[in-house]
Amino acid sequence: MARLYNLARMTTATLGSGSLVDLGSAVTGFLSFEDAGVTDGTTVSYAINDPRGGGSEIGAGVYHTGPSFTRTTVEESTNAGSRIALSEFAEIIICPSAADLEALFAFT
Repeated sequence: MARLYNLARMTTATLGSGSLVDLGSAVTGFLSFEDAGVTDGTTVSYAINDPRGGGSEIGAGVYHTGPSFTRTTVEESTNAGSRIALSEFAEIIICPSAADLEALFAFT
């Protein structure tokens, strides 16, 4: 299971469906990943919402100081289970997925 951190939510100006090479600042009222305690190379559960691009996804990825983020596993998305193509207005948040919770509580 990937790690979880409280109140970590950031903007990104990254375009396309690759790594998030341009993490911006923390969303107002939230913490940056680093301020929430995420260290370089840590795998976290995440969700991305892109209101202008009209898509969302949830999965696991790796945070890198700089800051950037590599999407490694998409568990579900509004793009038929694939990475969504980001506009410059997406936000990424660290949060548990259904798979994380099912593994934790041994739901069947």
